[in-house]
Amino acid sequence: MKENNKTLILIGLLIGIIFSALDETVVTTAMPTIIRDLHGLQLYGWVAGVYMLTMTAFMPILGKLADLFGRKRIYMICMGLFIGGSIISGLATSMEVLLIGRGIQGIGAGGMMPLAMIILGDTYPLEQRAKIQSMIGPIMFLPQLLGPMVGGVIVDQLSWHFVFLINIPIGIISAIFMAKGLRENRSAGKPKIDWAGAAVLLAALVSLLLTPVLKDTQGYAWSSPVIIGLLILGCLLLGLLIWIESRVEEPIIPLHLFKNRNVVVLSALVFTVGLGLIGCFASFPFYAQNIMGLTPTGAGYLTMAFMLGAIPMSMLNGFTLTKLRYRNVFIVSFILPIIAFYFLSQINVDTSIGAIVVYFVIMGAGLGVLFAGDNLIVQESVNKNESGIALSTVQLFQALGTTVGMSLFGSLLASHITNGVSALKLSAGTAEKIATGGIPKDLAPDIAAQAKTVFAGAFQNLYMIALVMSVAAFVVCFFLKNEILSKKVAEEKLVAQDM
Repeated sequence: MKENNKTLILIGLLIGIIFSALDETVVTTAMPTIIRDLHGLQLYGWVAGVYMLTMTAFMPILGKLADLFGRKRIYMICMGLFIGGSIISGLATSMEVLLIGRGIQGIGAGGMMPLAMIILGDTYPLEQRAKIQSMIGPIMFLPQLLGPMVGGVIVDQLSWHFVFLINIPIGIISAIFMAKGLRENRSAGKPKIDWAGAAVLLAALVSLLLTPVLKDTQGYAWSSPVIIGLLILGCLLLGLLIWIESRVEEPIIPLHLFKNRNVVVLSALVFTVGLGLIGCFASFPFYAQNIMGLTPTGAGYLTMAFMLGAIPMSMLNGFTLTKLRYRNVFIVSFILPIIAFYFLSQINVDTSIGAIVVYFVIMGAGLGVLFAGDNLIVQESVNKNESGIALSTVQLFQALGTTVGMSLFGSLLASHITNGVSALKLSAGTAEKIATGGIPKDLAPDIAAQAKTVFAGAFQNLYMIALVMSVAAFVVCFFLKNEILSKKVAEEKLVAQDM
Protein backbone atom coordinates (compact mmCIF):
# COMPACT_ATOMS: atom_id res chain seq x y z
CA MET A 1 0.00 0.00 0.00
CA LYS A 2 1.20 3.54 -0.79
CA GLU A 3 2.39 5.67 2.09
CA ASN A 4 0.46 8.66 3.34
CA ASN A 5 1.35 12.04 1.89
CA LYS A 6 1.63 13.99 5.12
CA THR A 7 1.72 17.40 3.43
CA LEU A 8 -1.51 16.80 1.50
CA ILE A 9 -3.22 15.47 4.64
CA LEU A 10 -2.20 18.49 6.71
CA ILE A 11 -3.32 20.98 4.02
CA GLY A 12 -6.63 19.17 3.56
CA LEU A 13 -7.35 19.05 7.27
CA LEU A 14 -6.43 22.69 7.84
CA ILE A 15 -8.68 23.84 5.00
CA GLY A 16 -11.56 21.77 6.37
CA ILE A 17 -11.39 22.77 10.02
CA ILE A 18 -10.61 26.46 9.42
CA PHE A 19 -13.50 26.94 7.02
CA SER A 20 -15.95 24.94 9.14
CA ALA A 21 -15.04 27.28 12.02
CA LEU A 22 -15.09 30.35 9.76
CA ASP A 23 -18.61 29.43 8.67
CA GLU A 24 -19.95 30.12 12.16
CA THR A 25 -18.57 33.67 12.46
CA VAL A 26 -19.45 34.56 8.87
CA VAL A 27 -23.03 33.38 9.36
CA THR A 28 -23.33 35.45 12.55
CA THR A 29 -22.32 38.56 10.61
CA ALA A 30 -24.81 37.81 7.84
CA MET A 31 -27.75 36.96 10.12
CA PRO A 32 -29.38 40.43 10.18
CA THR A 33 -29.61 40.36 6.38
CA ILE A 34 -30.83 36.75 6.35
CA ILE A 35 -33.52 37.50 8.93
CA ARG A 36 -34.71 40.51 6.95
CA ASP A 37 -34.81 38.52 3.70
CA LEU A 38 -36.49 35.39 5.08
CA HIS A 39 -38.73 37.18 7.61
CA GLY A 40 -37.66 34.85 10.42
CA LEU A 41 -36.91 36.94 13.47
CA GLN A 42 -38.82 34.53 15.73
CA LEU A 43 -36.40 31.73 14.73
CA TYR A 44 -33.23 33.84 14.93
CA GLY A 45 -31.72 32.06 17.95
CA TRP A 46 -32.31 28.61 16.48
CA VAL A 47 -29.88 29.19 13.58
CA ALA A 48 -26.95 28.91 15.98
CA GLY A 49 -28.79 26.60 18.39
CA VAL A 50 -29.54 23.86 15.85
CA TYR A 51 -25.96 23.91 14.55
CA MET A 52 -24.56 23.61 18.09
CA LEU A 53 -27.09 20.93 19.02
CA THR A 54 -26.36 18.58 16.12
CA MET A 55 -22.61 19.20 16.18
CA THR A 56 -22.28 18.31 19.85
CA ALA A 57 -24.79 15.44 19.89
CA PHE A 58 -23.20 13.57 16.95
CA MET A 59 -19.58 14.15 18.00
CA PRO A 60 -19.09 10.95 20.05
CA ILE A 61 -21.11 8.80 17.63
CA LEU A 62 -19.00 9.86 14.65
CA GLY A 63 -15.82 9.37 16.68
CA LYS A 64 -16.85 5.78 17.40
CA LEU A 65 -17.79 5.13 13.77
CA ALA A 66 -14.32 6.37 12.77
CA ASP A 67 -12.80 3.73 15.07
CA LEU A 68 -15.00 1.03 13.48
CA PHE A 69 -14.97 1.96 9.79
CA GLY A 70 -11.81 4.02 9.38
CA ARG A 71 -11.00 7.70 9.81
CA LYS A 72 -10.87 8.54 6.10
CA ARG A 73 -14.28 7.11 5.24
CA ILE A 74 -16.10 8.84 8.10
CA TYR A 75 -14.24 12.13 7.56
CA MET A 76 -15.26 12.17 3.89
CA ILE A 77 -18.87 11.43 4.87
CA CYS A 78 -18.76 14.31 7.36
CA MET A 79 -17.34 16.62 4.71
CA GLY A 80 -20.13 15.51 2.38
CA LEU A 81 -22.72 16.31 5.06
CA PHE A 82 -21.17 19.72 5.65
CA ILE A 83 -21.24 20.51 1.93
CA GLY A 84 -24.79 19.15 1.59
CA GLY A 85 -25.97 21.26 4.52
CA SER A 86 -24.26 24.30 2.97
CA ILE A 87 -26.14 23.74 -0.31
CA ILE A 88 -29.49 23.48 1.49
CA SER A 89 -28.73 26.57 3.59
CA GLY A 90 -27.48 28.57 0.62
CA LEU A 91 -30.58 27.80 -1.46
CA ALA A 92 -33.01 28.27 1.44
CA THR A 93 -36.14 30.28 0.74
CA SER A 94 -37.48 30.06 4.30
CA MET A 95 -36.10 29.94 7.82
CA GLU A 96 -37.35 26.36 8.24
CA VAL A 97 -35.27 25.17 5.28
CA LEU A 98 -32.28 27.16 6.56
CA LEU A 99 -32.56 25.40 9.94
CA ILE A 100 -32.58 21.98 8.24
CA GLY A 101 -29.42 22.92 6.34
CA ARG A 102 -27.73 24.22 9.48
CA GLY A 103 -28.57 21.01 11.33
CA ILE A 104 -26.95 18.90 8.59
CA GLN A 105 -23.93 21.21 8.58
CA GLY A 106 -23.65 20.73 12.34
CA ILE A 107 -23.56 16.94 12.00
CA GLY A 108 -20.72 17.22 9.49
CA ALA A 109 -18.78 19.68 11.65
CA GLY A 110 -19.28 17.40 14.67
CA GLY A 111 -17.20 14.75 12.92
CA MET A 112 -14.69 16.93 11.12
CA MET A 113 -13.30 18.71 14.17
CA PRO A 114 -12.30 15.69 16.31
CA LEU A 115 -11.44 13.49 13.31
CA ALA A 116 -8.91 16.06 12.13
CA MET A 117 -6.97 15.61 15.38
CA ILE A 118 -7.34 11.83 15.20
CA ILE A 119 -6.02 11.66 11.61
CA LEU A 120 -3.06 13.83 12.58
CA GLY A 121 -2.41 11.42 15.44
CA ASP A 122 -2.35 8.49 13.04
CA THR A 123 -0.16 10.31 10.51
CA TYR A 124 2.58 12.06 12.46
CA PRO A 125 4.93 10.79 15.17
CA LEU A 126 4.52 12.22 18.66
CA GLU A 127 7.01 15.09 18.64
CA GLN A 128 5.95 16.36 15.20
CA ARG A 129 2.32 16.05 16.19
CA ALA A 130 2.90 18.03 19.39
CA LYS A 131 4.32 20.92 17.38
CA ILE A 132 1.56 20.79 14.76
CA GLN A 133 -1.28 20.60 17.26
CA SER A 134 0.20 23.43 19.31
CA MET A 135 -0.15 25.66 16.23
CA ILE A 136 -3.57 24.43 15.13
CA GLY A 137 -5.25 25.65 18.34
CA PRO A 138 -4.25 29.29 17.82
CA ILE A 139 -4.94 29.02 14.08
CA MET A 140 -8.55 28.22 14.97
CA PHE A 141 -8.91 31.79 16.24
CA LEU A 142 -8.27 33.13 12.72
CA PRO A 143 -11.95 32.65 11.82
CA GLN A 144 -12.90 34.97 14.68
CA LEU A 145 -10.59 37.64 13.28
CA LEU A 146 -11.56 37.20 9.63
CA GLY A 147 -15.22 36.21 10.04
CA PRO A 148 -16.79 39.67 10.43
CA MET A 149 -14.82 41.07 7.50
CA VAL A 150 -15.46 38.09 5.19
CA GLY A 151 -19.16 38.00 6.09
CA GLY A 152 -19.53 41.71 5.48
CA VAL A 153 -17.81 41.58 2.07
CA ILE A 154 -19.88 38.59 0.90
CA VAL A 155 -23.18 40.14 1.97
CA ASP A 156 -22.34 43.59 0.56
CA GLN A 157 -20.77 42.52 -2.74
CA LEU A 158 -22.61 39.28 -3.52
CA SER A 159 -25.51 37.88 -1.49
CA TRP A 160 -25.98 36.18 1.85
CA HIS A 161 -26.58 32.92 -0.03
CA PHE A 162 -22.86 32.80 -0.86
CA VAL A 163 -22.04 32.76 2.87
CA PHE A 164 -23.04 29.08 2.64
CA LEU A 165 -22.38 28.29 -1.03
CA ILE A 166 -18.71 29.28 -0.72
CA ASN A 167 -18.26 26.15 1.40
CA ILE A 168 -18.90 23.94 -1.64
CA PRO A 169 -15.67 24.53 -3.62
CA ILE A 170 -13.62 24.82 -0.44
CA GLY A 171 -15.02 21.56 0.92
CA ILE A 172 -14.37 19.79 -2.37
CA ILE A 173 -10.75 21.03 -2.42
CA SER A 174 -10.25 19.78 1.15
CA ALA A 175 -11.77 16.40 0.24
CA ILE A 176 -9.50 16.05 -2.82
CA PHE A 177 -6.39 16.70 -0.71
CA MET A 178 -7.55 14.10 1.82
CA ALA A 179 -8.46 11.54 -0.86
CA LYS A 180 -5.04 11.89 -2.50
CA GLY A 181 -2.99 12.09 0.67
CA LEU A 182 -4.54 9.63 3.12
CA ARG A 183 -4.12 5.89 2.61
CA GLU A 184 -5.90 3.63 5.05
CA ASN A 185 -6.27 -0.14 5.38
CA ARG A 186 -9.87 -1.32 5.52
CA SER A 187 -10.65 -3.56 8.44
CA ALA A 188 -11.68 -7.12 7.68
CA GLY A 189 -15.13 -8.32 8.69
CA LYS A 190 -18.31 -6.40 9.41
CA PRO A 191 -18.11 -4.21 12.54
CA LYS A 192 -20.95 -4.44 15.02
CA ILE A 193 -22.71 -1.17 15.73
CA ASP A 194 -24.37 -0.43 19.04
CA TRP A 195 -27.55 1.06 17.58
CA ALA A 196 -29.40 1.08 20.89
CA GLY A 197 -26.56 2.87 22.65
CA ALA A 198 -26.23 5.38 19.80
CA ALA A 199 -29.96 6.17 19.89
CA VAL A 200 -30.06 6.58 23.68
CA LEU A 201 -26.87 8.68 23.69
CA LEU A 202 -28.30 10.95 20.99
CA ALA A 203 -31.60 11.32 22.88
CA ALA A 204 -29.78 12.06 26.16
CA LEU A 205 -27.54 14.71 24.63
CA VAL A 206 -30.42 16.36 22.77
CA SER A 207 -32.43 16.49 26.01
CA LEU A 208 -29.55 18.11 27.91
CA LEU A 209 -28.47 20.46 25.13
CA LEU A 210 -32.00 21.66 24.46
CA THR A 211 -32.05 23.32 27.86
CA PRO A 212 -29.64 26.21 27.05
CA VAL A 213 -31.07 26.46 23.52
CA LEU A 214 -34.64 26.82 24.79
CA LYS A 215 -33.52 29.24 27.46
CA ASP A 216 -31.76 31.46 24.94
CA THR A 217 -34.34 31.21 22.13
CA GLN A 218 -37.65 30.86 23.98
CA GLY A 219 -36.93 32.73 27.19
CA TYR A 220 -37.42 29.80 29.60
CA ALA A 221 -35.95 30.21 33.06
CA TRP A 222 -33.60 27.56 34.44
CA SER A 223 -36.23 26.86 37.11
CA SER A 224 -39.09 26.33 34.64
CA PRO A 225 -40.77 22.87 34.56
CA VAL A 226 -39.79 22.38 30.90
CA ILE A 227 -36.07 22.91 31.57
CA ILE A 228 -36.09 20.83 34.75
CA GLY A 229 -38.02 18.08 32.97
CA LEU A 230 -35.50 17.96 30.12
CA LEU A 231 -32.59 17.82 32.57
CA ILE A 232 -34.21 14.95 34.48
CA LEU A 233 -34.99 13.11 31.23
CA GLY A 234 -31.39 13.57 30.06
CA CYS A 235 -30.03 12.17 33.32
CA LEU A 236 -32.39 9.16 33.18
CA LEU A 237 -31.34 8.46 29.61
CA LEU A 238 -27.67 8.63 30.62
CA GLY A 239 -28.41 6.02 33.29
CA LEU A 240 -30.05 3.84 30.64
CA LEU A 241 -27.04 4.36 28.38
CA ILE A 242 -24.67 3.10 31.08
CA TRP A 243 -26.84 0.00 31.51
CA ILE A 244 -26.83 -0.67 27.74
CA GLU A 245 -23.12 -0.04 27.30
CA SER A 246 -22.25 -2.47 30.08
CA ARG A 247 -23.98 -5.30 28.18
CA VAL A 248 -23.11 -4.90 24.50
CA GLU A 249 -20.05 -6.31 22.73
CA GLU A 250 -19.04 -3.09 20.94
CA PRO A 251 -20.40 -0.14 22.98
CA ILE A 252 -20.72 3.26 21.35
CA ILE A 253 -18.83 4.70 24.36
CA PRO A 254 -16.74 1.98 26.07
CA LEU A 255 -17.23 2.37 29.81
CA HIS A 256 -13.64 1.35 30.50
CA LEU A 257 -12.58 4.71 29.04
CA PHE A 258 -13.82 6.23 32.28
CA LYS A 259 -11.34 4.07 34.15
CA ASN A 260 -8.59 5.85 32.22
CA ARG A 261 -7.29 8.50 34.55
CA ASN A 262 -6.20 10.99 31.90
CA VAL A 263 -9.46 10.72 29.94
CA VAL A 264 -11.51 11.42 33.07
CA VAL A 265 -9.27 14.23 34.33
CA LEU A 266 -9.05 15.99 30.96
CA SER A 267 -12.82 15.65 30.47
CA ALA A 268 -13.33 17.30 33.87
CA LEU A 269 -10.73 19.96 33.07
CA VAL A 270 -12.09 21.04 29.68
CA PHE A 271 -15.66 20.96 31.05
CA THR A 272 -14.61 23.25 33.91
CA VAL A 273 -12.73 25.58 31.57
CA GLY A 274 -15.66 25.71 29.14
CA LEU A 275 -18.22 26.23 31.89
CA GLY A 276 -16.46 28.76 34.07
CA LEU A 277 -13.75 30.44 32.03
CA ILE A 278 -14.76 30.48 28.36
CA GLY A 279 -18.43 30.94 29.24
CA CYS A 280 -17.57 34.01 31.28
CA PHE A 281 -14.95 35.33 28.86
CA ALA A 282 -17.48 35.27 26.01
CA SER A 283 -19.55 38.00 27.67
CA PHE A 284 -16.73 40.57 27.67
CA PRO A 285 -17.72 42.37 24.41
CA PHE A 286 -20.90 43.49 26.19
CA TYR A 287 -18.73 45.11 28.88
CA ALA A 288 -16.43 46.71 26.32
CA GLN A 289 -19.29 48.27 24.37
CA ASN A 290 -21.30 49.59 27.32
CA ILE A 291 -18.62 50.64 29.78
CA MET A 292 -15.54 51.27 27.64
CA GLY A 293 -17.54 52.74 24.75
CA LEU A 294 -15.99 50.54 22.05
CA THR A 295 -17.74 49.58 18.82
CA PRO A 296 -18.84 45.92 18.42
CA THR A 297 -15.89 45.33 16.07
CA GLY A 298 -13.47 47.03 18.44
CA ALA A 299 -14.78 45.00 21.37
CA GLY A 300 -14.35 41.78 19.41
CA TYR A 301 -10.80 42.61 18.44
CA LEU A 302 -9.89 43.59 22.00
CA THR A 303 -10.64 40.04 23.13
CA MET A 304 -8.05 38.87 20.60
CA ALA A 305 -5.42 40.07 23.10
CA PHE A 306 -6.07 36.63 24.55
CA MET A 307 -4.18 35.22 21.56
CA LEU A 308 -1.11 37.33 22.27
CA GLY A 309 -0.57 35.07 25.25
CA ALA A 310 -2.06 31.87 23.88
CA ILE A 311 -0.13 31.58 20.61
CA PRO A 312 3.47 31.75 21.93
CA MET A 313 2.67 29.64 24.99
CA SER A 314 0.86 27.05 22.90
CA MET A 315 3.87 26.75 20.60
CA LEU A 316 6.23 26.57 23.58
CA ASN A 317 4.12 23.88 25.20
CA GLY A 318 4.22 21.91 21.95
CA PHE A 319 7.91 21.39 22.72
CA THR A 320 7.76 21.08 26.51
CA LEU A 321 4.98 18.46 26.66
CA THR A 322 7.30 15.85 25.15
CA LYS A 323 10.27 16.88 27.32
CA LEU A 324 8.75 17.53 30.75
CA ARG A 325 6.14 15.84 32.92
CA TYR A 326 2.91 17.16 31.47
CA ARG A 327 1.16 17.29 34.83
CA ASN A 328 3.69 19.88 35.99
CA VAL A 329 3.26 21.88 32.77
CA PHE A 330 -0.51 22.01 33.28
CA ILE A 331 -0.21 22.91 36.97
CA VAL A 332 2.14 25.83 36.30
CA SER A 333 0.05 27.01 33.33
CA PHE A 334 -3.23 27.04 35.25
CA ILE A 335 -1.84 29.41 37.86
CA LEU A 336 -2.11 32.15 35.22
CA PRO A 337 -5.92 32.10 34.72
CA ILE A 338 -6.28 32.45 38.49
CA ILE A 339 -4.16 35.60 38.37
CA ALA A 340 -6.03 36.94 35.33
CA PHE A 341 -9.50 36.44 36.78
CA TYR A 342 -8.45 37.89 40.13
CA PHE A 343 -7.57 41.14 38.37
CA LEU A 344 -10.68 40.97 36.17
CA SER A 345 -12.84 40.59 39.29
CA GLN A 346 -11.55 44.03 40.37
CA ILE A 347 -12.39 45.90 37.15
CA ASN A 348 -14.41 49.12 37.32
CA VAL A 349 -15.47 52.00 35.09
CA ASP A 350 -11.94 53.45 35.23
CA THR A 351 -10.09 50.29 34.17
CA SER A 352 -7.99 51.08 31.09
CA ILE A 353 -7.81 49.20 27.80
CA GLY A 354 -4.12 48.55 28.49
CA ALA A 355 -4.95 46.79 31.77
CA ILE A 356 -7.58 44.62 30.04
CA VAL A 357 -5.03 43.65 27.38
CA VAL A 358 -2.54 42.58 30.07
CA TYR A 359 -5.18 40.49 31.87
CA PHE A 360 -6.20 38.78 28.63
CA VAL A 361 -2.58 38.05 27.68
CA ILE A 362 -2.05 36.40 31.08
CA MET A 363 -5.22 34.35 30.66
CA GLY A 364 -4.25 33.28 27.14
CA ALA A 365 -0.77 32.26 28.28
CA GLY A 366 -2.31 29.97 30.87
CA LEU A 367 -4.94 28.37 28.64
CA GLY A 368 -2.49 27.98 25.76
CA VAL A 369 -1.46 24.63 27.24
CA LEU A 370 -4.87 23.23 26.29
CA PHE A 371 -4.33 24.11 22.64
CA ALA A 372 -1.21 21.99 22.60
CA GLY A 373 -1.88 19.35 25.20
CA ASP A 374 -5.34 17.93 25.81
CA ASN A 375 -5.82 16.16 22.45
CA LEU A 376 -2.23 14.97 22.46
CA ILE A 377 -2.43 13.43 25.94
CA VAL A 378 -5.76 11.73 25.23
CA GLN A 379 -4.43 10.13 22.05
CA GLU A 380 -1.37 8.84 23.87
CA SER A 381 -3.40 7.55 26.84
CA VAL A 382 -5.63 5.08 24.99
CA ASN A 383 -5.28 2.29 22.47
CA LYS A 384 -5.04 3.52 18.89
CA ASN A 385 -8.26 1.73 17.90
CA GLU A 386 -10.15 3.73 20.53
CA SER A 387 -8.55 7.14 19.99
CA GLY A 388 -11.53 8.33 17.94
CA ILE A 389 -14.16 7.82 20.62
CA ALA A 390 -11.77 8.89 23.41
CA LEU A 391 -10.95 12.20 21.75
CA SER A 392 -14.58 12.80 20.77
CA THR A 393 -15.71 12.11 24.34
CA VAL A 394 -13.31 14.69 25.79
CA GLN A 395 -14.32 17.24 23.15
CA LEU A 396 -17.96 16.49 23.95
CA PHE A 397 -17.40 17.51 27.57
CA GLN A 398 -15.70 20.70 26.38
CA ALA A 399 -18.64 21.54 24.10
CA LEU A 400 -21.15 20.80 26.87
CA GLY A 401 -19.29 22.99 29.35
CA THR A 402 -18.96 25.89 26.92
CA THR A 403 -22.60 25.70 25.80
CA VAL A 404 -23.99 25.61 29.32
CA GLY A 405 -21.45 28.16 30.57
CA MET A 406 -22.27 30.78 27.94
CA SER A 407 -25.99 30.43 28.64
CA LEU A 408 -25.57 30.35 32.42
CA PHE A 409 -23.29 33.38 32.59
CA GLY A 410 -25.61 35.21 30.21
CA SER A 411 -28.47 34.60 32.64
CA LEU A 412 -26.41 35.67 35.64
CA LEU A 413 -25.29 38.83 33.86
CA ALA A 414 -28.85 39.75 32.90
CA SER A 415 -30.07 39.09 36.46
CA HIS A 416 -27.33 41.21 38.09
CA ILE A 417 -27.90 44.10 35.68
CA THR A 418 -31.70 43.99 36.05
CA ASN A 419 -31.47 44.01 39.85
CA GLY A 420 -28.87 46.76 39.85
CA VAL A 421 -30.77 48.99 37.41
CA SER A 422 -34.03 48.57 39.33
CA ALA A 423 -32.30 50.02 42.40
CA LEU A 424 -31.48 53.25 40.49
CA LYS A 425 -35.17 54.27 40.57
CA LEU A 426 -35.29 55.29 36.93
CA SER A 427 -38.42 55.57 34.83
CA ALA A 428 -39.82 52.19 33.79
CA GLY A 429 -39.00 52.72 30.11
CA THR A 430 -35.40 53.81 30.75
CA ALA A 431 -34.74 51.01 33.24
CA GLU A 432 -36.07 48.38 30.85
CA LYS A 433 -34.09 49.83 27.96
CA ILE A 434 -30.83 49.67 29.94
CA ALA A 435 -31.49 46.20 31.38
CA THR A 436 -32.35 44.63 28.02
CA GLY A 437 -30.32 46.57 25.48
CA GLY A 438 -27.37 48.19 27.22
CA ILE A 439 -26.58 51.82 27.99
CA PRO A 440 -28.02 54.18 25.34
CA LYS A 441 -25.70 56.84 23.89
CA ASP A 442 -28.20 59.64 24.58
CA LEU A 443 -28.57 58.86 28.29
CA ALA A 444 -27.98 61.75 30.71
CA PRO A 445 -24.34 61.74 31.94
CA ASP A 446 -25.20 61.23 35.62
CA ILE A 447 -27.57 58.33 34.89
CA ALA A 448 -25.09 56.82 32.42
CA ALA A 449 -22.38 56.91 35.12
CA GLN A 450 -24.66 55.10 37.56
CA ALA A 451 -25.60 52.51 34.94
CA LYS A 452 -21.94 51.89 34.11
CA THR A 453 -21.25 51.30 37.80
CA VAL A 454 -24.07 48.73 37.87
CA PHE A 455 -22.68 47.00 34.77
CA ALA A 456 -19.16 46.95 36.23
CA GLY A 457 -20.48 45.42 39.46
CA ALA A 458 -22.32 42.73 37.49
CA PHE A 459 -19.12 41.80 35.66
CA GLN A 460 -17.15 41.78 38.92
CA ASN A 461 -19.54 39.14 40.22
CA LEU A 462 -19.19 37.07 37.05
CA TYR A 463 -15.42 37.20 37.13
CA MET A 464 -15.39 36.27 40.82
CA ILE A 465 -17.30 33.08 39.91
CA ALA A 466 -14.81 32.49 37.08
CA LEU A 467 -11.98 32.94 39.60
CA VAL A 468 -13.44 30.14 41.72
CA MET A 469 -13.75 27.95 38.62
CA SER A 470 -10.11 28.77 37.73
CA VAL A 471 -9.02 27.47 41.13
CA ALA A 472 -11.12 24.33 40.55
CA ALA A 473 -9.41 23.79 37.16
CA PHE A 474 -6.00 24.27 38.81
CA VAL A 475 -6.85 21.57 41.39
CA VAL A 476 -8.05 19.18 38.66
CA CYS A 477 -4.61 19.39 36.98
CA PHE A 478 -3.01 17.66 39.99
CA PHE A 479 -4.88 14.44 39.09
CA LEU A 480 -3.19 14.03 35.70
CA LYS A 481 -0.66 11.24 35.40
CA ASN A 482 2.88 12.28 36.22
CA GLU A 483 4.45 11.15 32.93
CA ILE A 484 6.58 12.36 30.06
CA LEU A 485 4.86 11.54 26.77
CA SER A 486 8.00 10.72 24.81
CA LYS A 487 9.19 8.26 27.48
CA LYS A 488 5.79 6.59 27.54
CA VAL A 489 5.84 6.03 23.77
CA ALA A 490 9.43 4.78 23.84
CA GLU A 491 8.58 2.27 26.58
CA GLU A 492 5.60 0.98 24.58
CA LYS A 493 7.80 0.45 21.54
CA LEU A 494 10.33 -1.55 23.59
CA VAL A 495 7.58 -3.75 25.00
CA ALA A 496 6.23 -4.36 21.48
CA GLN A 497 9.71 -5.37 20.24
CA ASP A 498 10.15 -7.85 23.09
CA MET A 499 6.82 -9.58 22.38
